[in-house]
Amino acid sequence: MAADPVSMGMPGVNLTPGDHTCAFYRGSRQRDDVLVPFLREGILSGDKCICVMDDPNTEPLVGPLSVELDIESCLRTGQLELLDTDHAYLPGGCFEVERMIEFWEQGFHAAPDEEEYPYIRASGEMTWALRDVPGVELLVGYEAQLNRFLPKHPQAVLLCLYDLERFTDAQLLMGLLRTHPKVLLSGQVLDNPWYVDPTPRATRPPAR
Repeated sequence: MAADPVSMGMPGVNLTPGDHTCAFYRGSRQRDDVLVPFLREGILSGDKCICVMDDPNTEPLVGPLSVELDIESCLRTGQLELLDTDHAYLPGGCFEVERMIEFWEQGFHAAPDEEEYPYIRASGEMTWALRDVPGVELLVGYEAQLNRFLPKHPQAVLLCLYDLERFTDAQLLMGLLRTHPKVLLSGQVLDNPWYVDPTPRATRPPAR
């Protein structure tokens, strides 16, 4: 049977468990318009939520959530993990693909084992990749690697947050499109026609 859709918290906007989605927006207000309902819906549904923020000011995110939810309790129990870039993407001031994959691996494994959450909602604000630090040039390769990793975790969805006011390089944006099966844009989740599946195709046997 097909898995139930994972609601984004916006009317008619859903993800499928196992989705790796690129969310494009402009500015922090549009970012929060995506993240707040996504996390609110997850908490209300009993899902595990892991959110990695590059912006040190999390009040525009936490404030609206606190109106309806006991966010302190969610943080205390671990249902919501609100982390910063230095804890996840850039510990030690550099980015390493395998280390980041291991970060998600540990987060995804811990959630069902410890709390039996229905789904895991993971999100990462990607503006850290615009810093002048070692490893940021591996961004597109990392996103491609996630497409081999996520099928092992069909209980999870991963939302990668890209601000188009800051990500302006056309070549980089095309690389990001090629590495995300789905795109969230203007309140719609779309199958991405530019996505390139990293799984090698079966090769024909040599002609005799």
